[in-house]
Amino acid sequence: MIKEINASLGPLTNQLINHPLYKKINTPEHLQIFMEHHVFAVWDFMSLLTALQEKLTKTTNPWLPIGDPETRYLINEIVLAEETDIDIHGKRQSHFEMYLDAMTAAGAEKKKIEDFLMQVSHGTDIFLIIATSKLPVSIKKFLKNTFEVVYSREPHKIASAFTFGREGLIPAMFSSIIKKVQESFPDEDLSLFKYYFDRHIELDEEEHGPMAYKMVEDLCGKDQKKWDEAKETAETSLRSRLELWNGIETEIEEKAKLEYA
Repeated sequence: MIKEINASLGPLTNQLINHPLYKKINTPEHLQIFMEHHVFAVWDFMSLLTALQEKLTKTTNPWLPIGDPETRYLINEIVLAEETDIDIHGKRQSHFEMYLDAMTAAGAEKKKIEDFLMQVSHGTDIFLIIATSKLPVSIKKFLKNTFEVVYSREPHKIASAFTFGREGLIPAMFSSIIKKVQESFPDEDLSLFKYYFDRHIELDEEEHGPMAYKMVEDLCGKDQKKWDEAKETAETSLRSRLELWNGIETEIEEKAKLEYA
């Protein structure tokens, strides 16, 4: 079923890998716009991951072994890498924190993500925070989709969004972004930005991606309803990412018009 789902997702995946957005990141200001939007996807990824951790491993006391050991290993392995990877300086840091540092180095504005997370830290309902925020509509829709999956509390749906919408997509999509950025900014020091993407490509392509597909197989098993829901969730996740990319493209186009006005 994994092959069938990947085949059905092919058109959406190709749109994301070959999105015209990448060719429009032509100035440092355009890259800043990209990062200011994309950082929300870097952040909410962790909520998908921790939702899986809550459902598929034992995180409360007293402890008991639950579920499949291979799945437990996958989740704990990814949490370890995402929360405490080795940064470009050889120190422990989460991928989200790496991305924030890359934003600073690139001159990107962090106020939107910092203000948003301040609201999150106060314990306000996440859907209320999203609805009342002044974020671009494309970001709000992307976040809403993520947390609708998270709060479905259905492990196979969360695993599908995580696998098909993130881990399975990232290597090819991020490779497209890095290639374009390197061509456009050969003299800019974007080492932190590149390091973040390179780490994701390396981990997801070689380790996490294949293990994530196995997790979906285990969670869906022989239940056709779960497979159908996994496919639907995957499609929704990719469409949500596509809308996020479209939103970034639109803002960059508007910026370019002002530059040449």
